Amino acid sequence: MNLKLKFLESQKKKVEEIEEILREFLPKEEGYQKVIMAAMGYSLLAGGKRLRPMLMKETYLLFSGGEERPQEKDALHAFMAAQEMIHTYSLVHDDLPAMDDDEYRRGRKTTHVVFGEDMGILAGDALLNFAFETAAGAFFTGFPDSGKLAAALRILSRKAGIYGMIGGQVIDVKETGHAVPKEVLDTVYKLKTAALIESSMMIGAVLGGASEDEVRTAEQIAGNVGLAFQIQDDILDVTGTAETLGKPVRSDEKNEKTTYVTLYGVAKAKEIVEEKSREAVRMLNELPGDHTYLEQLLVQLICREK
Repeated sequence: MNLKLKFLESQKKKVEEIEEILREFLPKEEGYQKVIMAAMGYSLLAGGKRLRPMLMKETYLLFSGGEERPQEKDALHAFMAAQEMIHTYSLVHDDLPAMDDDEYRRGRKTTHVVFGEDMGILAGDALLNFAFETAAGAFFTGFPDSGKLAAALRILSRKAGIYGMIGGQVIDVKETGHAVPKEVLDTVYKLKTAALIESSMMIGAVLGGASEDEVRTAEQIAGNVGLAFQIQDDILDVTGTAETLGKPVRSDEKNEKTTYVTLYGVAKAKEIVEEKSREAVRMLNELPGDHTYLEQLLVQLICREK
């Protein structure tokens, strides 16, 4: 079996394991408010790469000796689920008429189209709130070091908030409709896209037992991955198809957004993706443990075609 096929089979298995974790943490559809649980489930189980929880676990494994330590497993899974809930809520709100006004996500109708705009807003709110309820539950799993859990929760909170993803969204919305300089665009990408990827790898490192320097290295790796990932998204918005991507293309042009493609063109944008990818892999090789799969994952995600 060639290496690419072996990687893809391993990736498929890991995605299936993450899907099962997400199902375990989703609330039951019950009570007079059960429509919101249905909307949460529809949004969270819509498929996708599961990049963030996968990066969290794979980074954890670098520092845990390559296995989920029994007394840490439940807490790790709680943070993995919480991270994906936060990412999903951001997509649900991103698709709303007041934001990007998209009707399709991952090849099917977006949450607000299926459940109504009001429930789309509330589903995003519910996923965000439930994410922190889920992460807080990690303190009751028997994890041996509550200090690490507190550090992980602080990372999750900050990277998702006004100094992270929400901050990036604010700038993105505020600056849409006119040209913006590169430094503003870089800030948007660092906060809006890279912050949750940074959060994932940092939390995995913290829970796995990494030193402060190693956590910072994980953050820098993820920062490069996040920037390259978003630039590749810019490229695919121009070169991809709706059928392949499972969402509308040319949406950046429709929304009059500045991107790396509008600044530099497709060819130069691809060069920057390759540069950031090489830097991420170089820094990854400075960390301990077996990072064969993680390295392949980073390269595959950054250089993806959908």
